[in-house]
This record gives sequence, structure tokens and C-alpha cells, in this order.
Amino acid sequence: MRDPIELEVFKNLYHSIAEEMGAALRRTSFSPNIKERRDYSCAVFDSAGRVIAMGDHMPVHLGSMPMSVAAAVKSAMEPGDIVMLNDPFRGGTHLPDITLVMPVYVKGAKSGGQECPPHTRPDFYVASRAHHADVGGTYPGSMGPCTEIYQEGFRIPPVKIVRGGKLVADVLAVLLHNVRTPEEREGDLGAQIAACQTGARRLGEICARYGIARTKRASRELLDYSEEMMRRFLGGVPPGIYRAEDFLDDDGVEDKPVRIAVTLSVHRRRRKSSSRGKQAAAITLDFSGSDPQVQGAINAVDAITVSACYYVFRCLLREDVPATAGLLRPIKVIAPPGTVVNAKPPAAVAGGNVETSQRIVDVLLKALAQAIPDRIPAAASGTMNNLTIGGVDPRTGEPFAYYETIAGGMGARPGKDGVSGVHTHMTNSLNTPAEALEYAYPVRLRRYSFRTGSGGRGLHAGGDGIVREIEVLADAQVTLLADRRSRGPYGLAGGGDGARGRTVVTRRDGSEEELAGKTSVRLRSGERVRVESPGGGGWGAPDKTSR
Repeated sequence: MRDPIELEVFKNLYHSIAEEMGAALRRTSFSPNIKERRDYSCAVFDSAGRVIAMGDHMPVHLGSMPMSVAAAVKSAMEPGDIVMLNDPFRGGTHLPDITLVMPVYVKGAKSGGQECPPHTRPDFYVASRAHHADVGGTYPGSMGPCTEIYQEGFRIPPVKIVRGGKLVADVLAVLLHNVRTPEEREGDLGAQIAACQTGARRLGEICARYGIARTKRASRELLDYSEEMMRRFLGGVPPGIYRAEDFLDDDGVEDKPVRIAVTLSVHRRRRKSSSRGKQAAAITLDFSGSDPQVQGAINAVDAITVSACYYVFRCLLREDVPATAGLLRPIKVIAPPGTVVNAKPPAAVAGGNVETSQRIVDVLLKALAQAIPDRIPAAASGTMNNLTIGGVDPRTGEPFAYYETIAGGMGARPGKDGVSGVHTHMTNSLNTPAEALEYAYPVRLRRYSFRTGSGGRGLHAGGDGIVREIEVLADAQVTLLADRRSRGPYGLAGGGDGARGRTVVTRRDGSEEELAGKTSVRLRSGERVRVESPGGGGWGAPDKTSR
């Protein structure tokens, strides 16, 4: 018989470990992208590599991280080892996201700085993932309109960065010699290592206090409880088949929309263990109608598609339900290989992580709006508005690479307006504060405001987007990877669409040039780039009092 009090205690213990790992990573990192924007995630896994706790970090990281752990486990990790990887086709998502995975042993004689058990299988794993502002490749910031993964940056298969508690200097040297900002990369990797070590220590303390058997039993019960809560929610969704589609503007190479389609099948199945014919709710998410993978950089790997599905259904549960691998047990995801939602190498994938993931969420929500309309919001801005600026900093004579995602409008909800100027869905980051931005890079923030009136009209209005204008103080390469430039985020229940995004460059002579959503241009010192992010869709038919 499960003890609900003990379950709650361990749920919070595991979650606090993931949160503390994130705090350690943030405090010790070097780059503004991690320290200020909080573009990182940390999680705790059981001995089978199943996630048992996630920090309140980046959704696009967390749902996909189990595949990184699964890939790292194949490296035969020993006590004190940490495996590093970013290969999207071997457990990663896109190249800037570097993941570190560490096995945790909590019994036996000491070896390599940890306690070594009399068996070879770790008791737990911990993992940290961070978006590094540059990992080499064609464009500064490693987020450009490439056409194959070899152009996108330095690709890392699962390899040990720490062996037996000691840094593997040769592996680190190879990485640092292939990026534009090696000092920053080394500092951020050190912060990720510290985060993993923090998680390992805390797990050891919990096991010492409660006993390893009790601690592991609680992790299994958390998995089962999460599954039960997901099945209970699905039991309230009317059985049936629900279909939806939406489009990315283009892939940055060919000027035509890219289709993402899903078929949701909600069904009841008889439990194998039941002799009385009790049924368990389950759901199949089939993306077979989506377009084939494309030449441009918006292809998503299967880890991203699964992550987006995980995120949507996690959001529909109560906040206090533990975010474990058990949530996915009743959910079957079909993402055919060779499509834009499960690309094969050597596809370019930088935008799949940040743009296609958002559209997958939009499509899933549009389908669910047919089944549970009182629970589903209109589309949010639907793009992370990825902006990178790189060049040589005249203050130091060294290369710099700035990266950030820019917030937009939240979609209106059945009972409330959308929130303005907020990161939504697969991103949970912040915009870089003006002071940190201007201190770290040769740029000046000229404008930062709401984009008034960009939210869709409706009984409940969509949130407004943001206007963010940056002047470069050195000649620089400016790269944009964004979407929702051809069609605005959709409204629901009669609500209007949100405004489309746009990006404008202002030259020295005062002339303006509107940029495509996926492009890279050269700016001279004193020129500016202005991003106007999309607003969210409206919900409900407008009445006389709605704006």
C-alpha cells in the first residue's frame, strides 16, 4: 500500500535536488545566456535512466533529456565519470545544447571521489543541459540558416569529459579549439560539471538518511503515480479521433510552407492485470501527415517531438503531479523517420529545437481544442525569435557571440486574456537585461517595449509581443532564425489571429530593410536590428467591449 505522505516527501526531495543543481549551474556559469537568460535544465534519473524529477527549467530540454541519458549509459560509465554529448542523432537535440550525464553510486568503498558499490549499475543518474552561445560552425552563435548539420557546429558523440573524477583535458581541448569563445565555453562546462556533482552529493545524503531501498522504492512509486494521474486525465477526454495541422513559414531555403499534422486517437484499453474488464485510458499521437524533412535548419529529431508531446500533456495536469517518465506511459508517439518531426542525418536541425518544437505544440493544442475546448488556449507567438550577433569586440580584440530568444504574446485562454511579452511553451527563459547585455557585448539596447495591439482580438485578447531594437557597436554578423512571419498565431472559438512578427534592419543612412525570418546579414558599426515579435491569438468572438 502506497504511503501518500512519504510519496509527497520524496517527490519534493527529488525536485529540490534538480532545482539546486540548476541554481548551482546558474550561479557558476560564465555566459549571460545561462546566467541571465537561464537557458539550462537539470534532472534526476533512476538506475534505469527514467526521469524521476525535473527542475522548473526549459521544457524543450527536459522532455528530451532522457534520450541523452540513454545514449550516455551505453558509454559504460564508472564511478566519477561524466559523459558529454550534443549529437542530435545520438540523444541530443541541436548542437548548442550540450548535455552532461553523471552516474551516481551511493554504496560501498570509495573510488574516483564517489562511493563504489559492489555492482556495476549506478543507483541513479543526474544530468545538466545548457545552451552554449557558440559551438562553432558557419555562423557566430551556431544558430544560422544552414543546410546540413556539418555547417551547424562542433558535433559531440557521447564521450567522457570527466573520467574517475578527473577532467579529460584532451577532450576539452578539442572542443575549445573549435568554438569562437573558448573561455566562456570552458566556464559554462565547468558550471555544468558542478551542477552534476551537486546532484550526486544530495542523492547520497538522501540515501544515507532514508536508506537506499526506501529511496529507490519511492522513485518507482512516483513513476507509477504519475502514470495513474495521466490516465485519470485522459479518462476525462472524450474518446475519438481529432486531427489538426499548422505550418512553419518556410525552411529558409525554399519559399513554401512546411506542414506539421497530427492525429490524436483517444481510446480505452482493458488492463492486462484486471479480471473485471477495467479499462485504462491511453492516447496515440500520430504525426504521419507531416512533410518530409527539408533542406533548411528547421528539422526536428524525434527527441524534440517527444519532448513537445510530453510538455503539452504535462501542462494539462495539476501542478503538483510529479514530472516523471511515468507520464509518458499512456502516450504513444508516432513520428515517421525522414519527416520534419523525425529527421535523419545529415539534416540541419538547429531550428527544429526552437521553432518546430513550438509548432508541434500549436498543432497538438489545436487538435485538443476539439476534444476539451474549455481547457485549451489560443496559439501563443509560436516562435522563439532566435537572434545571434557575432564579431570581434573592439574593447578586447577577442571574438564574441551573443545569443538570445525574444519573448512574444501568450495566447488568450477560455477565461482570461493572454499575457504580454512572455516566453511561452517550449521556452522558459528570460530576455537578457539591458545592463548585462551592454556590459558583455559591444551593443546598445535602443528600444525594449511591448508591441501594442499585436495580440489577437476576442472575448479574451491575446497578449502583445515585444519590440526589441539593438545597435551594434562593431561590425558584426547578425543571424535570425524565426517564424510566424507569413501567418499570425491562430485564435480559437472565434478569436482573431495574433499579429505576424517582423524584423527590420536600419542602415547608417537611415534606410530600412525588412529581413526574412531565417537569414544572416552583415551590419556595420552603428547599424541596428529591430525584432517585433508576434502577439498571441485571441479566444472567443469579440464583443463591443473587447479591443
